[in-house]
Amino acid sequence: MDKDLETLKNMVIDVWTHGFMGIDIGKIIIALLIFLAFLLIRGLFSKFVLKYLRNLVTKSTNELDDKIIDALIPPVKFIPVILGIFFASKYMDLSEEANEVIMRLERSLIVFTIFWALHRTCTPLSYGLKRLEKILTRQMMIWIFKALKVLIIFLGAAIILEIWGIAVGPLLAGLGLFGAAVALGAQDLFKNLIGGITIIAEKRFHPGEWILVDGVVEGTVEDIGFRSTKVRRFDKAPVHVPNSNLSDAVVTNFSRMTHRRIKWKIGVTYSTDVQQLQIIRDGIMNYLIENDAFAKADEVSTFVRVDSFNASSIDFLVYCFTKTINWGEWLEIKEAFAMEIKRIVEEEAKTGFAFPSQSIYIESIQSEAPEIFVPPRG
Repeated sequence: MDKDLETLKNMVIDVWTHGFMGIDIGKIIIALLIFLAFLLIRGLFSKFVLKYLRNLVTKSTNELDDKIIDALIPPVKFIPVILGIFFASKYMDLSEEANEVIMRLERSLIVFTIFWALHRTCTPLSYGLKRLEKILTRQMMIWIFKALKVLIIFLGAAIILEIWGIAVGPLLAGLGLFGAAVALGAQDLFKNLIGGITIIAEKRFHPGEWILVDGVVEGTVEDIGFRSTKVRRFDKAPVHVPNSNLSDAVVTNFSRMTHRRIKWKIGVTYSTDVQQLQIIRDGIMNYLIENDAFAKADEVSTFVRVDSFNASSIDFLVYCFTKTINWGEWLEIKEAFAMEIKRIVEEEAKTGFAFPSQSIYIESIQSEAPEIFVPPRG
């Protein structure tokens, strides 16, 4: 019996000593406790230190440091995890092969954390560098930082592959032929990419502006992507237009109008005499001069003239511009202007507006003309 107990004791000791891959189970438990301790430190670090830093930067008038701190908090919170893995692995006294794997894992996590922080910092930096927008435009800045994010991901992945013994150079060379084949089938993609760069470089339009592309779309630009531009029509339907089409097309940008035009042809009856025509002309012109909503004649072309004798009316040409380019405000100004013209014509000039009419002259029927045939009933 004592011999059996001794055998069981030796088995327990052997299992405890060589529990997992020859590592003492006691060391594994302590290593797990060390890792859990660093997770606890991570919670305390996030609760006190990072909270203190966030409160500190909120006192500054610059919002850029607030956004950078908010972007860096997740990567910084991951640092105690790396430290926990490092110290736990050191305590377990691993074999040379296992230690090499753990070291590569730790280096990969360090690289991942560094490039994660850089990737997250790109977003606040893109909003912080406002001065560059005057040179490169806001949309170009967005494109540059999108490309920068892709480059950061690529570099981080390349370094991690190098850590695990995978040479990136030969891999890229092997992908070269595949990339050439893909490029042949992706000509439209590159054409649209170049078209998007052209649109942004020439500053044809920006998100939020109202554009018209004849035969294609009219609406508000929402986003200029790498391949296509998203335009929201006035019926709220989105239209995705390839950038190559926009770069080659004639684009009217209504949002960059300096003024908004009103061009009317107003017809009055032929019974209107010369004095009444002058009253109408001078009344409309005085309204345009005295109303601050309209641009003055020294800025833009402004005309109120008797223009033509139409089939059923004497026509005035009213040609003027409003200061506002906002469509709603323009409609309101135009409505008030139309009511004033009606008042001038009817109350001041004492005449009326013409409407399309046609006079029919019927000559008397000669007595010798034949009678109209009426077919008999039945």
